[in-house]
Amino acid sequence: MEKIWLKSYPPGVPAEIDPTRYASVTALLEESFREHRAKPAFACMGKQIAYGELDALSRKLGGWFQSKGIPRGARIAIMMPNVLQYPVGIAAILRAGYVVVNVNPLYTPRELEHQLKDSGAEAIIILENFAVTLQAIVGNTSVKHVVVATMGDLMGAKGLIVNFVVRKVKKMVPAWSLPGHIGFNDAVAEGARQTFKPVQQGPDDVAFLQYTGGTTGVAKGATLLHRNLVSNVLQSQAWLDPARANRSDIDQFVTVVALPLYHVFALTVCGLLTIRTGGLGVLIPNPRDISGMIKALRGYAITTIPAVNTLYNALLNSPEFSRLDFSKLLVANGGGMAVQEAVAKRWYERTHTPIIEGYGLSETAPCVTCNPATVTEYSGTIGLPLPSTEVSIRDDEDNEVPLGRPGEICIRGPQVMAGYWNRPDETAKVMTPDGFFKSGDVGVMNDKGYVKIVDRKKDMILVSGFNVYPNEIEDVVAKHPGVFEVAAVGVPDERSGEAVKLFIVKKDPALTDEDLFSFCKTRLTGYKRPKLIEFRTELPKSNVGKILRRELRDGRV
Repeated sequence: MEKIWLKSYPPGVPAEIDPTRYASVTALLEESFREHRAKPAFACMGKQIAYGELDALSRKLGGWFQSKGIPRGARIAIMMPNVLQYPVGIAAILRAGYVVVNVNPLYTPRELEHQLKDSGAEAIIILENFAVTLQAIVGNTSVKHVVVATMGDLMGAKGLIVNFVVRKVKKMVPAWSLPGHIGFNDAVAEGARQTFKPVQQGPDDVAFLQYTGGTTGVAKGATLLHRNLVSNVLQSQAWLDPARANRSDIDQFVTVVALPLYHVFALTVCGLLTIRTGGLGVLIPNPRDISGMIKALRGYAITTIPAVNTLYNALLNSPEFSRLDFSKLLVANGGGMAVQEAVAKRWYERTHTPIIEGYGLSETAPCVTCNPATVTEYSGTIGLPLPSTEVSIRDDEDNEVPLGRPGEICIRGPQVMAGYWNRPDETAKVMTPDGFFKSGDVGVMNDKGYVKIVDRKKDMILVSGFNVYPNEIEDVVAKHPGVFEVAAVGVPDERSGEAVKLFIVKKDPALTDEDLFSFCKTRLTGYKRPKLIEFRTELPKSNVGKILRRELRDGRV
């Protein structure tokens, strides 16, 4: 296969990166801790921690985990929004020789239980705001060690005020009880009295379990090795370097970390890439609070903002947007969902910097393709394959299709996962004999190597950049005693790109949409919940009885 995209690369971008540059993510982190000790690494709610502090705190917390006798390679979950403890937790877990399991803090008990059981997690770091969720199911899991963080943990005296406001004024912490837990700061203090034992890790050791629905609705852990993450950080850095080159006026790159770090796009591009380049990441715990986000970002000369279309749109529509300093903005990365042309145009008019749209998946750590960082206008494509990445557009028989013809986007490169955690059958379904990962997305490639997504092979729904799998929604709704049949589809939505719509055949004539909305509220996290419900007397089916979601989605019935 000829790599026709290479001729479209901007000057200075290499065809290949060296994935062996670092033996592990840990080695990459420790280099930055040594080289940038005095620089601020992350900021949150007005408090900054320097690279030297991130080094010391993560070493102490890692020592605490080791002192509990947790064996090397064990899985440790993190369940919190973007707060200072998140990068500390990631660094601690990896440096101590363990595997990070990222968990969405808004998960319901049902969703959390599945992920903790499937990963076999032995410990968890959780923000107290979500402890009640863990309380409901922890007895059904292998979790033996619970570290509970508070919003104010790493904020010194100010933290007492922050915790008072969060608990008493805003009432954001439901009552909880987790016998035997330890506070985050207490674990760090205890760890300081232990001897931290550095762990040598190799490229093929597991670093993260990143949960995704894959091609079916059951959440599976994409097994991301150290080399997968190292490669994607180096690929992303090589891709963005042309925009960052020759900017001696910028002494530290400042990245907006508004996308949640439990999402693989933010983990790599906002978290690890920021650390690799000695940058400052400004953590936004609640990106839905646009006014609060803008307030937190004031005073920073922002150089990089990775975001999804909905966040760009919300920022542009805020009357306070003009208060932000974009005078040094180099790159606005768009990913997770399609960037709408109208949003891209308005963003460029306001900031004079284009949104650089890219594409990736949990299974590819995540970045696969991206538009050049030097472009000045919206292309409507997901860009070119990154260095060391091959994209092959294939038909159902696994044959490459001619340029300009649609087919499944298949990906080979050092960032592609080792497989799904403990699911060789599912892994076999998505890997080709010659080592390409089948994305389930349908795209076309033009003669310059640019890829455009034209359809999704699977029925996945994309809500604000998050994958929602109809199977999971249908499984939950079907448990309602008043439901006879259900189909879940994605419909266009101005705010979130797509929203979940249910088509229901009633078993109980008295069933209402309000009954179903409240039923879903306790069983599905916010972005998965249906926004629309339509009752039908029957649903369209194939000759073997399979419900035809596509016909419902396209309005053909």
